Amino acid sequence: MNTITWILTGVLAVIFTFSGLAKSTMSRDRLIASGQTGIAPFPMPLVRVVAVLELVAVVGLVAPWLSGTARVLTPLAAVGLGVVLIGASVSHASLREPKATAATVTFLVLCAFVAGSRFAALA
Repeated sequence: MNTITWILTGVLAVIFTFSGLAKSTMSRDRLIASGQTGIAPFPMPLVRVVAVLELVAVVGLVAPWLSGTARVLTPLAAVGLGVVLIGASVSHASLREPKATAATVTFLVLCAFVAGSRFAALA
């Protein structure tokens, strides 16, 4: 179970590293052209804040559990990313983008699995 959790954590870390870097450096038009269409309804300052939170959450997903220090931060980071994904899912659904909605819901399930697995290991 620990191996599966680490693999899914790695997948989430890669996805959100790329997403956070893209949202923090690209223009609105370039983001939308690259497939990040869910940002369309939101002002760019909010998109930039979410980008920074995604990058911080990536560190929170990996570093605490790897170091054994403040391990509770790992499942909390997964929960935080889940909240971001709920917003993304709603945004994609409102834009009538079924594939993007399905992808964000899938990532939400991965976050829930990582959070549940790590919370269970803390108990």
